[in-house]
Amino acid sequence: MNRGTDTGATTGPGAGDETPEHAAAGRVPLAVVLVDRAGLVSHWSSGARRLFGTTKDDAVGHPALDLLPVSGALPDEDDPPPHAAYGAYDALGHDLETSLDGQLSYPAAGRARLTVPGRERIDVLWWAYPLVGPGRERLLVLAADAGTLRRDDGADVAVERIAPGFALHTDFPGAEELARRLPEILPSMSVGEGARIVAQVLELGYPVLEFSQNDRVPVTPDWGVPRRAERQARRERAARAVAEGLPVPQDAPDEGEDLEHAAVRERLEFLNEVSGRIGTSLDLSRTIVEVSRAVVPRFTDVAGTYLREQVVAGEGFPDGVPDTTTMWHRVAVEHTDEPGRWDDVVPVGEAMPFPAHTPFFQCMTTGEPVLVPRISEQMGHAIAAQFEKRDIRPLITGRSMLVVPLKARNVVLGFMILLRHPEREVFDDMDRVTGAELAARAGLVLDNARMYTYQENVAETLQDSMLPQIEAHMAGCDIATRYLPGTLLGRVGGDWFDSVKLPGARTALVVGDVMGHGLNSAAMMGQLRTAVQTMAALDLPPAQLLRNLDDLAQRLGEHYLATCLYAVYDPIAGELHLANAGHIPPVLVRAVDGRSELLDLPTGAPIGVGGVAFEAVRVRVEPGDRLVMCTDGLVEMRGEDIGVGLATLCESAAHPAASMDDACDTIIRALNTRGGRKDDVALLMARLNGIEPEDVAEWRLARDPIEVARARAAVREQLCVWGLDTLTDTTELLVGELVTNAVRHARGSRVELRLVRGDTLLCEVYDDDPTLPNLLSAAPTDESGRGLRVLTTLAREWGTSRTGVGKTVWFELTLPRRR
Repeated sequence: MNRGTDTGATTGPGAGDETPEHAAAGRVPLAVVLVDRAGLVSHWSSGARRLFGTTKDDAVGHPALDLLPVSGALPDEDDPPPHAAYGAYDALGHDLETSLDGQLSYPAAGRARLTVPGRERIDVLWWAYPLVGPGRERLLVLAADAGTLRRDDGADVAVERIAPGFALHTDFPGAEELARRLPEILPSMSVGEGARIVAQVLELGYPVLEFSQNDRVPVTPDWGVPRRAERQARRERAARAVAEGLPVPQDAPDEGEDLEHAAVRERLEFLNEVSGRIGTSLDLSRTIVEVSRAVVPRFTDVAGTYLREQVVAGEGFPDGVPDTTTMWHRVAVEHTDEPGRWDDVVPVGEAMPFPAHTPFFQCMTTGEPVLVPRISEQMGHAIAAQFEKRDIRPLITGRSMLVVPLKARNVVLGFMILLRHPEREVFDDMDRVTGAELAARAGLVLDNARMYTYQENVAETLQDSMLPQIEAHMAGCDIATRYLPGTLLGRVGGDWFDSVKLPGARTALVVGDVMGHGLNSAAMMGQLRTAVQTMAALDLPPAQLLRNLDDLAQRLGEHYLATCLYAVYDPIAGELHLANAGHIPPVLVRAVDGRSELLDLPTGAPIGVGGVAFEAVRVRVEPGDRLVMCTDGLVEMRGEDIGVGLATLCESAAHPAASMDDACDTIIRALNTRGGRKDDVALLMARLNGIEPEDVAEWRLARDPIEVARARAAVREQLCVWGLDTLTDTTELLVGELVTNAVRHARGSRVELRLVRGDTLLCEVYDDDPTLPNLLSAAPTDESGRGLRVLTTLAREWGTSRTGVGKTVWFELTLPRRR
């Protein structure tokens, strides 16, 4: 297909049901075959039935390799084919077999002769287009009877006059029509799916053949080159005509024509080779290097690649048409000159704009290649004028230059400056076409890498914002964490860890894993983590918290499952309270003997299953014990029983370490170096230091206003014992406010006061009234309502929480520095 051609006269998949007898000039009836990701035929057109002699019922759902002739006997040595793809008689060739096996990621094509039951041997053109994206289709295979290209008298003249060309853009007339007609021959496909496949075929580079002045049809890289026997026959006819003194027939061989065909094949082989070398990675930097190295030295001697600032930064798609203020980053320079010759003059990493009078500006604004057969001294001077204090003229003057745009979706992402040595042939129009096709393929690959980099940046930013910055020291425990992203594409996952401060100097420790990867999993992880923090702050028991989290997951309506391990550490009681929702068990390393063990917990169902009960267990711990919690990505390896990973986890967790960070690193090294890890990993380790009994003071108070004075006196005395006299006045004042409120509002006779000396001074007042106090704005004439305002002003931190039958109000004060 070419721009400016009437779509009614071009070949598209819609022509697949047209019979050869009624084929209009310039059209080729097509056999259309779709192959899914399992290698099974998902569509078999009526054209495929006529061409290959197999019915649709016998084809759909069966392996494509069993239906498409991809292997066969080699041709006779006396009549070798002119092209490797034409090498197998009664077979379509190795390239198609490789495509069917999913080993080719770029279009392939060929030509062969087949014997079809009930028909004579036919000449077949075929081509295959890999399909990418979320659809179930993997490959689009088209095939046609080359006999439809013969003249009315049966001669293959039309085929022999075919000249190669490429549709370089996806915006030419007929693309929308082709997308609309595809569902007509693929009834099981929606218009949207059809449009996706057509867009992919076009973006991959739709090969076409021109066999008349205006019409082009898709065919193969063989480009209709006659077989050796046919060429020999033409030579013999010409020789007889000369010997008999007759005019030479018009189909006499032309050596120039053979050279032209050879040049065409060479360029096509080069483009196919380049396509196979670029795009092996979605890493933007590596892709840039691949693109630059693919053209040096075979096509050019120097290749400089420039990209727009947004592309280099991995940001969104560049906006607007480039102008003289657009900054272009030089991201790669490959050359065959002596080492270092270009490094100082055009260093990689430099950013610069380009003036309007340069061929580079013309290329990036028009989106078309710019060919300069020889760079004159005048042009060399004009180009060098933008390089301050560096004379680039000796490097470029006298060389042939081709500037090709790197485009995607009609937006210029960058361009390549290709230069040839003065003694080498200059770039010509065919090189311009080749360079443009090369740039079109490279632009698509670069855009894929850019989009992947952009999506990865967005997902990682989202995930980083959701992963907490956990404090290394909590009340009675030290914490260390590690997070490792996955090693597969779309590596961002839903693993998380967290710690939450609870009343009573307790700490909640959480590790969870949303099943799946990508932005959706990361977003779901953020929702669940926020919910856990909120419910933990309410001091819900572990089993009840998981029950509520499961209910929330059901209400969110997301079809995601998550595992979660929730533990509450009480350093005063020396106890862990744990509940599990489908997560791998934690490891407890005993400080006394260094022995490690997997805690035997009720496994429970994952969050999101719905309607299940969760159980909690209590485990006694001693000061110095270590709790290790992680996600399954650390211990699971493909092809290996998870028990092996858990055993390694226990062994590495028990290894002595100088610090918590060293202990985490030991575990990571032991498990992450085995190879085969693809999932992301979250690891949380807590050293359970406990709080000594002498650092805790408790008093029971009666529901009597006189108890306020007794509470103040008890606090003053205890702070003196602890050597915290500088905190006496503030603590007395705040304790007086809290005890007064508790005595006034308590329903029963139980009021409790507790002081805990740890990293801070913690004070808690408990009463049996579940109503939580509110921070009020007291008027000058009000007699109450100022207690919490004073608490907010003087305390480092304060809060309230409900307990089983009442509430606790607490505050913390910063300990004075020790001298």
